[in-house]
Amino acid sequence: MKDAAGKISDAEWLVMKVLWEESPLTASSVVERLKPVSTWSPKTIQTLMGRLVKKGALGVNKDESLYRFYPLVSQEECMHEETQSFLHKVYGGSFQLLLTHFVKEESLSDQELQDLRHLLDEKLK
Repeated sequence: MKDAAGKISDAEWLVMKVLWEESPLTASSVVERLKPVSTWSPKTIQTLMGRLVKKGALGVNKDESLYRFYPLVSQEECMHEETQSFLHKVYGGSFQLLLTHFVKEESLSDQELQDLRHLLDEKLK
């Protein structure tokens, strides 16, 4: 499952988000939920779902007359894998460089800075 979490494309993420919110769903239900956020044809969405099944990210219940799809990997697993991939690709695996960049370069609100300070203080305990 961990390997599947690290191989999900940007387009496949949209499909997974639908199924993380509610599952199991039929392909047509996924298509309906993606209409407001994409211009993809139903065939394209079904192709993406088929790829996700092959990757081991989605399972399919074939016992019913309508196939119902469900995630085999959690959103948290996929987020972790994406974060690790980004960290290694862009910052050479250095979390300190990533954090330094965001603190120096991004506009953080007072609340965000307080939350970050709180998280760091908790980590030091």
